[in-house]
Amino acid sequence: MVTVDEVRALAGSLPRSSEAFVRGRIKFRVGRIVWLAFSRDGSVMGFAFPKEWREALVQSEPEKFLLPRPSDLRYNWAVVRLAAIDAEELRDLVLDAWAFVVPKSVVEDYVATLK
Repeated sequence: MVTVDEVRALAGSLPRSSEAFVRGRIKFRVGRIVWLAFSRDGSVMGFAFPKEWREALVQSEPEKFLLPRPSDLRYNWAVVRLAAIDAEELRDLVLDAWAFVVPKSVVEDYVATLK
């Protein structure tokens, strides 16, 4: 199980990412694009994800992943239960969601710093 604080530490360290508190929820943005958001109770996390693959993601592991609420289905968005993932899965989800919304050159520069 991962915590909101673990996610915040990783998401806040990524280039161009900023944290916001909106209507009682922690959200991360790149510019005006929200790419990560928590439920008010911190049990689930919404993240940027291609809507074309969302159905397959949820069907592959329904104990982990959920469809977003009906009003968010028009967005590139999926939801995960934080209690159902480990630190490695968290890192992959957060980095992929962030990479989905920043320019490719920013991702390439970030990856180069990891080597």
